[in-house]
Amino acid sequence: MSTSWSDLKSKLSQCLCPPGDGVFTVNTAKERKEQLHQTIYGQTERIDSLWKKSLTQLPDSSNAVILGIASDCGGGILRGANWGPLFLRSTLLEKHKNTQAFDLGDIRVIPHLLHDKYLNDATLANCRKALYADDNSSFCVSPLSITEDILHDFYAQFPNKGIFGIGGDHSVSYPLTKAYLQAKKAQGKRTAIIHFDAHTDLLVERLGIDLCFGSWCTHILSDLHENNHLIQVGIRSSGKPKTHWESTFGVKQHWAHEVKELGASVIVERILAQLKDENIDELYVSFDIDAIDDSYVAATGTPEPDGLMPSEAMTILKELVKHYPITGADMMEIAPFTDSSGKGAASRDKTLAVAGEISAFLINEMNK
Repeated sequence: MSTSWSDLKSKLSQCLCPPGDGVFTVNTAKERKEQLHQTIYGQTERIDSLWKKSLTQLPDSSNAVILGIASDCGGGILRGANWGPLFLRSTLLEKHKNTQAFDLGDIRVIPHLLHDKYLNDATLANCRKALYADDNSSFCVSPLSITEDILHDFYAQFPNKGIFGIGGDHSVSYPLTKAYLQAKKAQGKRTAIIHFDAHTDLLVERLGIDLCFGSWCTHILSDLHENNHLIQVGIRSSGKPKTHWESTFGVKQHWAHEVKELGASVIVERILAQLKDENIDELYVSFDIDAIDDSYVAATGTPEPDGLMPSEAMTILKELVKHYPITGADMMEIAPFTDSSGKGAASRDKTLAVAGEISAFLINEMNK
């Protein structure tokens, strides 16, 4: 683990890349990347050097720090969430100009990889040569592994800053939350994960792979003080009932139909009562955009009907922040080129509008 700001800055400059560049393309979306770079840096050339220079400003930056992880290798229904960081950044810059956050850039993503533990030595060496021009490098090569590695160092160096992660499929939340939870435990903080999703993501494995969009929650439970500090909201697509998940894993769930039947205000009162009983200090919000009803968010890999209205999600979040600080968050599963509604660009823009509003709120709260 890096022990100085100088070491961390060097690692960031090698393991990350400029905002928007994490999605691996040759010519596709070149104009979109250039538009993002123009907005952030005021030009479209020499972006790498400008981005590396900007890293020196991190120590004095805002509490909220954006990190893009343009990986959808941990998905498995419809791909395309790797475009989420590029498109959501543009939405925030265009529609939420008063939202302040330091943009750390993107994880360098080899799109075929998920986690280093799945790779043999030869592949590790080849990928280190491709990423770092050094097959003997000690740096990780897979997006989940790189993310966790740099965030351990990030939190050690900047304990009062928080990461707002933009994915990517929901497997990306595994390293984001794992590093966060371990850092907060080291600080003596009791934290809870508020997880908005249509799905439980509590599989032990999926087709033999233990880290993916459907299983990441299972593998962070040991990093919580108690399993019921994972609180899930909006669940509705599951092959098993609520009682199975709560009794098997010890988590707490509030399904979408309960929000509809009881009202968002009643649900958030129950969440607040639990947080108080558990002596929680801080919150991390992990938001899968498919928690929202598919009439609002069709540009995602697994859109589901009968979901939360955007207003219901915002009611819950606005009540939570009256009592607890949000010190980490993420927005996952935006797939701009995926559309279940048949309305094309209009569907994409509607999805991004909802995700942008929620993301801007979370970032602004992290800065308080």
